[in-house]
Amino acid sequence: MEGFAARSYGTGGPDNRPLFGETSARDRIINLVVGGLTSLLLVVTLISAFVFPQLPPKPVNIFFAFCISLCCISAGILIYWYRQGDLEPKFRNLIYYILFSIVMLCICANLYFHEVGK
Repeated sequence: MEGFAARSYGTGGPDNRPLFGETSARDRIINLVVGGLTSLLLVVTLISAFVFPQLPPKPVNIFFAFCISLCCISAGILIYWYRQGDLEPKFRNLIYYILFSIVMLCICANLYFHEVGK
């Protein structure tokens, strides 16, 4: 078995990266934390759009929440495709970027809904 030493494949060390479609435990935890925080902030934003600053809600708040929801649908489709194995692993960074953009939109929306800075 000496002829079957670990191969480095030009990476400088043993190549123990997961194969296409597999994820490590660390990647799953990161995905769950990022997805959970984004989902929580989205739910808070949607509730705030309908409840704050008073009832009935302002139409511009509803429109803002609707636009954020549309962004979430496209992110959800990308995440679904990624989990099915239809997208290459390099698209994970694009998904993280889109989720970061959604978080920033939710923060801006909540600041607007609660009239912070007026």
